[in-house]
Amino acid sequence: METLKKHRNIGISAHIDSGKTTLTERMLYYCGRIHRVREVKGDDGGATMDFMDLEQERGITITAAATTVQWNDHQLNIIDTPGHVDFTIEVERSLRVLDGAILVLCAVGGVQSQSLTVDRQMKRYHVPRIAFINKMDRTGADPDAVIEQMRDKLGVTALPVQIPMGRGSAFEGVIDLITMEAVYFDGANGETVRREPIPEAYAEAAAYARNQMLETLSLFSDELLVALLEEEDVSEELVRQIIREATLKQDLTPVLMGTAYRNKGVQEVLDAVVHYLPSPLDRDVQALDLSSVPASDRDRADAVLTRVPLVPEPDQPLVAMAFKTVVEPFGQLTYMRIYQGTMQKGQTYRNTRTGRSVRFGRIVRMHADQREDVPSAGPGDIVAVVGVDCASGDTFCADEIDVALEKIHVPEPVIRLAIEPLTRGGADRLGKALERFRREDPTFRVLTDPETGQTLIAGMGQLHLEVYLERMRREYGVECLAGEPKVAYRECPTREVRFDHRHKKQTGGAGQYAHVVGRLVPLPEDAEEPYQFVDEITGGRIPKEYIPAVNQGFQQALAKGPLSECEVVGVQVILEDGSYHEVDSSEMAFRICAYHCLRDALRRAGVVLLEPIMKLEVEVPEECQGPVTGHLVSKRGEITNTERRLGASIIQANVPLAEMFDYANELRSMTQGRGTFSMEFGCYKRVPASIQEQVIKQRREQREQTLAATR
Repeated sequence: METLKKHRNIGISAHIDSGKTTLTERMLYYCGRIHRVREVKGDDGGATMDFMDLEQERGITITAAATTVQWNDHQLNIIDTPGHVDFTIEVERSLRVLDGAILVLCAVGGVQSQSLTVDRQMKRYHVPRIAFINKMDRTGADPDAVIEQMRDKLGVTALPVQIPMGRGSAFEGVIDLITMEAVYFDGANGETVRREPIPEAYAEAAAYARNQMLETLSLFSDELLVALLEEEDVSEELVRQIIREATLKQDLTPVLMGTAYRNKGVQEVLDAVVHYLPSPLDRDVQALDLSSVPASDRDRADAVLTRVPLVPEPDQPLVAMAFKTVVEPFGQLTYMRIYQGTMQKGQTYRNTRTGRSVRFGRIVRMHADQREDVPSAGPGDIVAVVGVDCASGDTFCADEIDVALEKIHVPEPVIRLAIEPLTRGGADRLGKALERFRREDPTFRVLTDPETGQTLIAGMGQLHLEVYLERMRREYGVECLAGEPKVAYRECPTREVRFDHRHKKQTGGAGQYAHVVGRLVPLPEDAEEPYQFVDEITGGRIPKEYIPAVNQGFQQALAKGPLSECEVVGVQVILEDGSYHEVDSSEMAFRICAYHCLRDALRRAGVVLLEPIMKLEVEVPEECQGPVTGHLVSKRGEITNTERRLGASIIQANVPLAEMFDYANELRSMTQGRGTFSMEFGCYKRVPASIQEQVIKQRREQREQTLAATR
């Protein structure tokens, strides 16, 4: 247990170009994991954690990479995650299994669009975090404004535990408000940390900032409040203890400052990880007890699974989650987080989703794309297993326990493309590539148009699909012809309708009989789930064994709506009554009955078209603000906020995805190449009636043209 106290599982997350990978590179260097610092966009092969060719060429992180380092007798498992929203699943599944996180913010850009997304993900999985305000060496660095944005936009209690000595090119170090020392970083790579008395020029500012820090902390500790009222000295140990306890409860976020690129402040971040972020012992992890419900009843709507706590002890039965998979030529590499028990090489463990037992023949500890074989791994460890066939989110258990960890949240794709290989011989290789990427990335979907037989790929954005098309070309030698990007529209009912549908078929032998009665109710826009099934059957009017089949039939009917054959969302189906036949009723009969019943109900429910609305953040020179804003309004955009920072205008807007194709080129031409933007999915909203008619007509014509071409 003493060893486990010194474990930290942390992720590094931020907006694009905030310096996550640069920070990780310095952490590896100061911890002795690497012996030479490499830059993200350098000519020396790129940063250690960006090991893919595409990452090095584009200067962005595409896949999350894991490593293990030692710092002050503590073991740190670090995952560096992408900043681009198109690869948000990498952040999502990493935060699902991590105990703590570092939120990196740019000292100039502050809280940006993807910072908000990452913040939501951390809150979803209750992950405590510290914040690092990076790029303090940039002109216009303003940590006070960033801290204010954290409080306003993220809704967190931001607690600065440092203040900077200088800003921009004058930035030379930080003042530690806990020890009240000036901290400098000497040497060619900032490897020597020098602590000295606070310079006279910063003494007053440091004293004021420390008093502000202690006043904030007194809200979380009666002992500190009494000490302040009696004007007693406050010990360093007490301050660190209060910060740690409040951080673990997610009541506050300690804020540090520095510049990773200039090698200043990184060692202080590592110390803060050790001081304030949780060990596996500090996390309350629970699993769903599958043994309380028979396997045949787990899919039923009324099935209730109890929760059981997991104990991070090595002698308990193993419980581990597979949170990421990578398909390789010699078998699948599966990243796992161990929550309880010890994973032994050569032992057999059960996948609770499939019920199959699998032998773990090889366990490795990862360092980016390098691996080190280990014979076993204990609670709190993040390792990878070679040759195990499973999916992201699967739970593996020892035989004496039957539990499942809660799944990873997977956002729905918003864009799709039709693709086909340029050569006939490329079809097999394309199939292998699509199968691999589909298994590795839950947000990458592969579909077949049932009418045209075309292969469709769906993802989180244009960059997401571009990267996969490029990987197909490089890794599988498949040149693909891609169609125009298509928006993933949805359909939604607007009024409640009742249904009373009877399915009756007699074919000479055993017939088919099913009868369902109930209501279709539109869900509110902010409903958590796109579909809800409510079983109100009483008195055995429909036997319980047929209820799951009814639910399946309803869900099958939602795959294609009556307007333009898009997926139907925002539906609650309430099953109130029905009847059955002793001989002729079956699961198939009730599934068919429910399917046709809901298809008919949707035609009467005033179905409308929904489109994905993107949250857009555009940064342009001030003189370009007017034309860019007007251009966004012409795209049916809604401007939500504008602000000025250092001669630049930041425009935030909600814009339909259908209007945003080729926006990069349009923005470039309006701003002479000086404008940048980032975009993420916001929500689905109703399409205006005039646009809806155009979309339905256009999609109908496209279907007819494609059908004609395939005949």
